[in-house]
Amino acid sequence: MSLVYTPEVELGALCPSFSLPSVTSGTVDSSSLQNGRPFLVMFICNHCPYVKAIEDRLLQLGQDFLKNDLRIVAICSNDPADYPEDSFENLGQRARDKNYPFPYLFDETQAVAKSFGAVCTPDFFLYDKNSRLAYRGRLDDAWKDPAKVKRQELKAALERLLAGQSAPVDQVPSMGCSIKWKES
Repeated sequence: MSLVYTPEVELGALCPSFSLPSVTSGTVDSSSLQNGRPFLVMFICNHCPYVKAIEDRLLQLGQDFLKNDLRIVAICSNDPADYPEDSFENLGQRARDKNYPFPYLFDETQAVAKSFGAVCTPDFFLYDKNSRLAYRGRLDDAWKDPAKVKRQELKAALERLLAGQSAPVDQVPSMGCSIKWKES
């Protein structure tokens, strides 16, 4: 496990276009997220201890924002040949077992992760109503222990965007396991 932090990013970038299979059914494309409201794209996986530590908080976040018509998708881009826990079938089983409130997508070619510039799991990309990147920071200030969370930074950014305000400019990078890239 190698710890990676998200790099500083140019806020205001347009959301890359994509179309990916959901691990539970159908296909989701980026245009379905763009309904004139903010939306969230998360790069996660099944095996990463950082994702496992925050998974229940991500599920709660998804549940909390369903009522606001906030579109959320999770994408796994890891190489399942080296990380079988992140195979299409295992991702689908996890999504069903945990009742994910958002689509969990499989980026088999890893082209979508590369187009976003995703580097780790978790890696969060929050877009405003114009599909412009507004937030790329961490979930909260205590990834390992939910009892120690004092600041829910991603949730605060979501709430600000939904209220028609700008996301905070000062954003603390997310950290996690590196995306497991395929050998070239």
